[in-house]
Amino acid sequence: MGAIGGHALTSEKKLPDKPKKSTAAQSKNRDMGSALRSVYQKTVEETVPDDLMSLLGKLD
Repeated sequence: MGAIGGHALTSEKKLPDKPKKSTAAQSKNRDMGSALRSVYQKTVEETVPDDLMSLLGKLD
């Protein structure tokens, strides 16, 4: 590495270290993710009501 005006040249910038998440926070995040996936899956599997299908059919 060279130096210009007393400043070292480097191509790598140091990023501040991210604080590590506590085990409790990781567990909470995991639980939240699991709950969201469960709700999403139930929504995807839900059937469309007949009256809504009828309305959609009238759009054709």
